[in-house]
Amino acid sequence: MAVDASEEFWAKADRYLMKTGVPFSPVIITRAQGTKLYDEKDREILDFTSGQMSSLLGHSHPEIVDVVQQNVADLDHLLSNMITQPVIQLAERLATFLPAPLQKSFFLNTGSETTEAALKMAKVYTGRFEVVAFSASYHGLTQGAGSATYSAGRKNGGPPMPGLPRTLRVPFSVPQARRVARLGARGGVRLVHMIDRQSVGSLAAFIMEPILSTGGVLAPPRGYLRRMAEECRKRDMLIIMDEAQTGVGRTGRMFAFEEDGVVPDILALSKTLGCGLPLASVSTTAEIKAGCAKAGFLWLTTHLNDPLTAAVGAKVLEIVARDHVAEKAAERGEQLRQGLLRLQQKYWCIGDVRGRGLLQAIEIISNVKTKGPGSELGQAVSDRALELGLSCNVVNLPGMGGVFRLAPPVTVSAEEIDTGLDILDRAFDSVLQARGL
Repeated sequence: MAVDASEEFWAKADRYLMKTGVPFSPVIITRAQGTKLYDEKDREILDFTSGQMSSLLGHSHPEIVDVVQQNVADLDHLLSNMITQPVIQLAERLATFLPAPLQKSFFLNTGSETTEAALKMAKVYTGRFEVVAFSASYHGLTQGAGSATYSAGRKNGGPPMPGLPRTLRVPFSVPQARRVARLGARGGVRLVHMIDRQSVGSLAAFIMEPILSTGGVLAPPRGYLRRMAEECRKRDMLIIMDEAQTGVGRTGRMFAFEEDGVVPDILALSKTLGCGLPLASVSTTAEIKAGCAKAGFLWLTTHLNDPLTAAVGAKVLEIVARDHVAEKAAERGEQLRQGLLRLQQKYWCIGDVRGRGLLQAIEIISNVKTKGPGSELGQAVSDRALELGLSCNVVNLPGMGGVFRLAPPVTVSAEEIDTGLDILDRAFDSVLQARGL
């Protein structure tokens, strides 16, 4: 793309596009293939974000492309109550991965839709209305999902959906992560005591991410989620697990909740299930399905159980099983983690390395003693990395402190991991030298 064409592109973007709180990337991507992005000058950029944390199998995976091309010619979209073979195939294939008693599923488009539906199911099934969430949670920004999101998007939007505690404080911000690790399972006990004090006696569900990604890639210590689940059971609360970013093999297991031996009552998948296409699922038990039906649960969207994206999801799950995706994520994730630990030893501003599988993070600090957040420094390193050919995501939400999320597609090679680490190394060195740090 010529200079004049590039200027015209950004002029049109400024004229016609509304910004929604997220700054535009300075690069114009013209195509994507596998783990690589290409800009208007055909410059190669290694993608360590899997698009919007979604392209699990890389961009334009040839088998996914074939499925789209074949199915769009036959079944693209129908009336929402018309069930097709691709939908049945996806539901059946997903059921083979789900731990008992999870069995019943329906299919939507986005993560926010799944959490909205799950919250409504919990309220309808239990007849209660209070929902609990972590203080570093991110479950979407629509009304119900946004009310259960504490890491972003709560200011100037009016009151949250009634029934969601607004004063819940749990030890899951970045500065408290080490304390949570020391508390271990006892932290779960303290948490439910806090819930009891806030509740008006109508606890319906606890919605949680097994690893809080947008909140700073915070993985609870082993035993923590299991103990909380036990306390939720004592209170007849449903457990909703939001695995938008962690599900379908990324963390080294099919589902991240398997790490702690917890089985939720409702499971929400999105992002990784569609490999970058708009596909999401809500899965639950036969008992909850029957209870929701009896109580008159209603959920209807234009793209409920769409055949085209269902066909894609079925193919994704086929590839995940056939190609041992979870095992590959664990192997490549350990390689990435070890490389990040080496960078931590080299650069004082990397305060922590954490994550699981191919969802890793480095926390940027501004001061070695106080370990204060280094958001501005982290953004500078991210910008420099992009110039050098690596796309990586920095969480710059209040209190999160410039946390890099590194989540390449599970198809990433060992050589590409090394290349990404080398670019990060050069980006840190360049920024710190330029600032005399």
